[in-house]
Order: sequence, then C-alpha cells, then structure tokens
Amino acid sequence: VQLQASGGGLVQPGGSLRLSCAASGFTLDYYAIGWFRQAPGKEREFVAAYRWSGGTTTYAVSVKGRFTVSRDSTKNTVWLQMNNLNAEDTAVYYCAAQLLGTNEYENWGQGTQVTVSS
Repeated sequence: VQLQASGGGLVQPGGSLRLSCAASGFTLDYYAIGWFRQAPGKEREFVAAYRWSGGTTTYAVSVKGRFTVSRDSTKNTVWLQMNNLNAEDTAVYYCAAQLLGTNEYENWGQGTQVTVSS
C-alpha cells in the first residue's frame, strides 16, 4: 500500500504545475485522497481532497479557484492542477489516503517540492 506524489518543480509566479498522486497496492474506492503542503518553518496544512467514490472535492480557502483536484481512474491516480501560483505556494506537497468513515490520513507518500520564484 503506497502513495507516490510527483510533478513538482520550479515555476515562475503566475505559472502552473500539475502534481500526481499514484496509488499502488490498493484501490481507492473507499478512500479520499488529500493533498497537504509544508513550507519551511511552517506546519503542514491541508490543501485539497478528492473523494474517489462520488467525486466530492474540498479545497482550502487559500487555493480555491486556483487549484483543481481530479482523478484518473485508469491509472489509480489523483491529480492536483495548480494555476496562478505565487510565492506562498512554495512548499513540499504530500498526498495521503483517508479511509472513508475515519478521521485519519495515512499511507503518506514522499513529498514533491514546489518552488514558485522568478
């Protein structure tokens, strides 16, 4: 059971990136996938979540309207499309799985670095 986040990089302010969270070893039918980020010196914060069954999405206020979370069923993958990036979005981004009916995110993947800088 593993999640792997990828797709980070260096982007200029106003630019876009798409992150992926690939699940292996389990299917996502009974899970929600959450995206989180942690900037240097700051606590980890929630970014967005996608409930696999039904497609319900949730966003942090700071990213709503700029970020979109979606899925690729054929690849057991959740995407995080990030548009109009700014310096405050610079962080290591992680994905994790929440079994429906529980309050805990688990199976944390290795993070991917997103740096927004000119």
